[in-house]
Amino acid sequence: MDGNSAVGEAAIRAGCQCYFGYPITPQNELTEYMATHLSRRKGCTFIQAESEVAAINMVYGASLVGARAMTSSSSPGISLKQEGISYLAACELPAVIVNMSRGG
Repeated sequence: MDGNSAVGEAAIRAGCQCYFGYPITPQNELTEYMATHLSRRKGCTFIQAESEVAAINMVYGASLVGARAMTSSSSPGISLKQEGISYLAACELPAVIVNMSRGG
């Protein structure tokens, strides 16, 4: 099992209900894992968003209604999510945001 798959499996076991992501290396495998495994679970949602901004705002919306929501990206993508992350923080809403990095 690689790191991306381990993160995905841990999120599912911890009760992740929604994953919203946009493909960007090096976290593509996490998105693929969630598409394959999370979407099989009853009551769970996987959406490949049209942008990083859309993905974080989907997390914001899901968290507002009480869902356990997650997104992931790499550093350039995380920087695009700043505004949505600030909304989550201002409203004191829980969310899992993974910043996946390449190994040295």
